[in-house]
Amino acid sequence: MNRTEDRRGRSAARAGVSPRTVSNVVSGSGSVAPDTRRRVQEAIEELGYRPNLAARTLRAGRTGVIGLAIPELHSPYFGELAGLLVDEARRRGWTVVIDQTRGEAEAERRLLAQGGGRAVDGLIVSPWALSPAELAATAPAVPLVVLGERSPQGAADHVAVDNVAAADEATTHLARGGRRRVAAIGLQPHLHNGTALLRAEGYLRALNRAGLPHPPGARQAVTALHRADGARAMAALLDGPEPPDAVFAFSDELALGALHVAHARGVRVPGELAIVGFDDIEDGRYSHPPLTTVAPDKHQIAQRSLQCLADRIHSPGNTVPPQELTVPHRLVRRATA
Repeated sequence: MNRTEDRRGRSAARAGVSPRTVSNVVSGSGSVAPDTRRRVQEAIEELGYRPNLAARTLRAGRTGVIGLAIPELHSPYFGELAGLLVDEARRRGWTVVIDQTRGEAEAERRLLAQGGGRAVDGLIVSPWALSPAELAATAPAVPLVVLGERSPQGAADHVAVDNVAAADEATTHLARGGRRRVAAIGLQPHLHNGTALLRAEGYLRALNRAGLPHPPGARQAVTALHRADGARAMAALLDGPEPPDAVFAFSDELALGALHVAHARGVRVPGELAIVGFDDIEDGRYSHPPLTTVAPDKHQIAQRSLQCLADRIHSPGNTVPPQELTVPHRLVRRATA
């Protein structure tokens, strides 16, 4: 028995399953119950079992490499998500190659085209620029998972958050807190950003249901979703004829920029101004005061995305239609609202 087989056997004994089940969890093949998968993964981590990736991929005719394309490497949200995807991929014995598209259509097209080659076994893409129709038309030959709001229209597996419901919940929370002039920061009409459109839809739906006004000036457009953009938008709102008493920002970075300007202007948060963000990035937990935010389940995004890839990679003749998966979210109430 070689070292790999010994560690696989010990992992199986630790989890109370067969060595074959351990192999299925590592490779992502076969049907394994969630509780069993969790026990096996814990045993693998404790005992340091790693499969002989080179031998396995040689036998299967695969590379053991998957691609991940995200808009911004420096974004805290995408950085955290990429880290979770890399960790989950490592547990399956895969290596992840990461590229940055900056949300540019040509970069997204190029990566999809390259994904059809033999360099990777599968591809996970978070597109900002390509339309659903173009995503469907350019889906590569390798297994593809699309993250975010740009659905590939049945051409690939799709994992997303219900942004309309999440934005509705965040805005409703502000309205129920007695706020009557609720502004929004994050529209991106120059990009036709699907995420921004859906979050704006949820924001407006909540205000309409609460009977609150939403003049056009209360909806601030931004060129990007960064702190500086949130700061500029917040300054414009405070300089307007009717400054808001609450802000729903479409990302935590925007919310942190807005919070910075409120402090600089002497506006008390949450006394005079409540702020809610979106993404639950680590910085928001340590801001002053800590940021109330919508928290997408990033762990489930990583796990479900990679399970979709594994199902396709290990069952190349799989005729099951691509899945539309919605991961849960929750409103994390902290001190800003």
